Amino acid sequence: MKTRTILLIAIVVMFTSSNYKEIIIRPNNISYDQVSNVKIGDQAPELAFLNPKGEIMKLSDLKGKLVLVDFWASWCGPCRRENPNVVKTYGKFKDAKFSVGKGFEIYSVSLDQSKDRWVQAIAQDGLTWSSHVSDLRGWRAQGAAIYGVNAVPMTFLIDGKGKIIAKGLRGGALENALISLKK
Repeated sequence: MKTRTILLIAIVVMFTSSNYKEIIIRPNNISYDQVSNVKIGDQAPELAFLNPKGEIMKLSDLKGKLVLVDFWASWCGPCRRENPNVVKTYGKFKDAKFSVGKGFEIYSVSLDQSKDRWVQAIAQDGLTWSSHVSDLRGWRAQGAAIYGVNAVPMTFLIDGKGKIIAKGLRGGALENALISLKK
C-alpha cells in the first residue's frame, strides 16, 4: 500500500508539473527539442569530447570514413558482451573499401562516470581503435542527449559524408550491414 501511494504521488507530481519536460535527465545546455531528434537520413550531429589522454577527439575528424558511433559503458553487461563482436568486426573491416566511405572506424562514446573503470574496460576488452571519448557524466552525457540515447549499447552507422545510414546495429547485423556496403 505504501509503495502504491508513493508511486501515485510521483505520477501526480510529474503530470501536474508546469514544465514536465524538465523531468528528463539531460545536460543543462541541451534543449528538449534536441533530445531524440537523430534519425536515419540526418546529418550526424558533431561530437567532440576528451579521450583518456585528455585530448579532444571530434567525430568530424573521421569524415570520409564509414564510422560506427558506439554508445556504451564499462558497467553495462550487454555492452561488454557485445564488445568481442565489435572488436572482431573492426579487425575485419577497418581497411576495407566501401561505397560510402574509405575504411571503417569506430567512435566509442562511454557513458561512464569513472575514468579508471572506463580505461580499464577499454584495455580488458581489447578495444584497439583510437577514438574513445567520454565527458564522464554517465546518463547525463551530452553525446547521449544529442543522439537521444536512452539505453546502451546503442550504435549509429555514419557514411563518409556524415549522414546516418543505420542505427541499433549489433551482432551479425553490424557485419551484414558492412558487407552490403563494400565495394
